[in-house]
Amino acid sequence: MAEVLAGKNVVQAQTGEIKTRVEALVARGLTPKLAIVRFGQKPDDLAYERGAKRTCERTGIACETLELPEDATEDGALQAIKRLNDDKSVHGILVMQPLPRQIDATRLRLLIDPAKDIDGMSPLNSARVFEGDPKGVPPCTPTAVMEMIHHYGIELKGKKVVVLGRSLVVGKPAAMLLLGEHATVTICHSRTVDLAGEARQADILVAAIGRARMVTRDFVKPGAIVIDVGINVDPDGKLCGDVDYDSAVENASMITPVPGGVGSVTTIVLAKHVVRAAEASSAPATLS
Repeated sequence: MAEVLAGKNVVQAQTGEIKTRVEALVARGLTPKLAIVRFGQKPDDLAYERGAKRTCERTGIACETLELPEDATEDGALQAIKRLNDDKSVHGILVMQPLPRQIDATRLRLLIDPAKDIDGMSPLNSARVFEGDPKGVPPCTPTAVMEMIHHYGIELKGKKVVVLGRSLVVGKPAAMLLLGEHATVTICHSRTVDLAGEARQADILVAAIGRARMVTRDFVKPGAIVIDVGINVDPDGKLCGDVDYDSAVENASMITPVPGGVGSVTTIVLAKHVVRAAEASSAPATLS
């Protein structure tokens, strides 16, 4: 029987530490603050925002939302980011994605202050992550994957890890974080020849390809660890991952559920990134 890797255990283990760090900052007169930038009222965005605000409330982080219209102009969006960059009370900026079509994502990513970028949007943070620079801030979801791995004591050194997905938000940064801990990493994607065969080589399989229940038992080597990053809605309106859980669990030794797995850890990672940014903002300046 596969061990189920529940995200709630990771969250519980880290909440106390974050609260302690927040209390230390507050005692020095600094309350960490997150600003969420949302375009319109997409249900997925609202659901994530509610979760982020609950986590902020539990840990003592201040949180505000800047809602822009779905048809906001690019200049209006960039001006909003600039105001948050200049607001010294704001330590973390989270821009809900995907952005509306009329907004150039590259311009926005270049504008956001890397010191306040708590979801790895800034090209500077991306470059640091790819260089293995600890000052880099990776996106929250691949960081949540690593938090799950660390919490459950999963050894990475020398292990073969296959990452299904090559996005800048999950697949590529996840591969870099895994590589940084001495895993042997293969990135696969929708055009990989014999995708299931490649996946079956993995000691640890990370599914972030964005297709509901695509990863079946045939993708999973017996005894492999399966980490499902996907969040999808099935025809019955139920949340499901990229992994067909009932099938894959037959071969896996450990597996994350959806919901209740990696996704449930992302908001505690978000909180950690905000606290880290607040701590850095009050630290003595050093040459970098």
